[in-house]
Amino acid sequence: MNRNLHFADEHFRDACGVFGIFGAPEASKLTYLGLHALQHRGQESAGIAATDGAQFRVERGMGLVQDVFAPEVIARLPGMSAIGHTRYSTAGDTSLTNAQPLASECNKGKLALAHNGNLTNALELRRSLEHKGSIFQTTSDTEVIIHLVARSKVGNLAGAIADALGQVEGAYSLLVLTPDEIFAIRDPRGFRPLALGKLREAWTVASETCAFDLIGAEYVREVEPGEMLRISKGGIESIRFAPEKPHQHCIFEHVYFARPDSIVFGRPVNPAREKLGRLLAREHPALADLVVPVPDSGVPAAIGYAAESGIPFRMGLIRNHYIGRTFIEPEQAIRDFGVRLKLNPVRRLLEGKRIVLVDDSIVRGTTSRKIVRMVREAGAAEVHMRVSCPPTISPCHYGVDTPTKLELIAARNSVDEIREFIGADSLGYLSLQSLRAAVEDAQGHFCTSCYTGVYPTELVQLEVEAHSGC
Repeated sequence: MNRNLHFADEHFRDACGVFGIFGAPEASKLTYLGLHALQHRGQESAGIAATDGAQFRVERGMGLVQDVFAPEVIARLPGMSAIGHTRYSTAGDTSLTNAQPLASECNKGKLALAHNGNLTNALELRRSLEHKGSIFQTTSDTEVIIHLVARSKVGNLAGAIADALGQVEGAYSLLVLTPDEIFAIRDPRGFRPLALGKLREAWTVASETCAFDLIGAEYVREVEPGEMLRISKGGIESIRFAPEKPHQHCIFEHVYFARPDSIVFGRPVNPAREKLGRLLAREHPALADLVVPVPDSGVPAAIGYAAESGIPFRMGLIRNHYIGRTFIEPEQAIRDFGVRLKLNPVRRLLEGKRIVLVDDSIVRGTTSRKIVRMVREAGAAEVHMRVSCPPTISPCHYGVDTPTKLELIAARNSVDEIREFIGADSLGYLSLQSLRAAVEDAQGHFCTSCYTGVYPTELVQLEVEAHSGC
């Protein structure tokens, strides 16, 4: 039969990735490449807004970047400046209507906006705006910003954006494109990453530096929390639109989200992930024959675990990278079908061996259970699960698609109960102290709400208390 599968795997999904470039020939093609490098941050929809100073065009579609932007679509986006977005919804429905960049023509002129993050007071603001007569075209929290900009009494656009952002709470790394400039903006706590790069005479901005690598741009620096960069023909102007608040960088960017070849929050990702594995091996050693990662995200930590423990590293699970959303499944049910489409064990490596299975997280526990069972059925004598982060006990409200608290297995079960559920011989999570050490967070600049249940914004804390179901 013909089926659509939406895999409920063990990984959180980030909200999106953003990319922008100012002053470059073929800006839309470079933006396409930048989004391709950021595809891991969102596979639901993609969009590009481009301008040549006179015309202002936007193309958006559902699906992967390479599927949305055929050559004839890119040809409809001429100009020297562009911004792009690849999305996985965390606020708003899954539909083309909510695909970004969102474009508007208002009293402040033509603009397009791309947003990575989540506004925690968006519903309250939306209700207030609707009461005042605003008509919304999407269910995305991002549209709230556009309405606030349009309604601002500040005459110039930079001031109107600052005025609008002074009313919102939560996480936002934003790109705003106008016919003459690009604004790159990061919230005062710096929840989500945003980096500045240089490509010859052009300036570029992206969620991760791997996008710069693909187009040959040079990483310059991070956009600072509470900073607005105005990029125009006159160069770059740095505007402090809001006072910095205590930094709350998303620590899960270093655990899972970001590509290992990126620099995020000013730190290379891959060394941090390998250190996670080394510290995990110290905290939770195992008598075993092989260290096997759950690919792809578990690979760096597994390499670190193997190096620290002296246990050989082997790719005992092979991942299929060519899975679409629609395929034919046999009428006779195949157990663990979705996981088997993604992963296949190398039986000759696993047979009779004691295996340390390393993954970056356990969310619901269902996929980990299937993987442990798969490794056992391939002949493993023992399976010892190791996780390169602490137990996830609370949902994220800052731009990450997470299950509810009731769906998180660690929110309602002890480590031993989780071990029993997934069928492992032993289970070890990295401690929060070691996680902070791996990302060199001596100052407490990272958000760890998903591991502690303590949120840095008051509104979210109140919402959690009211709706946690606990």
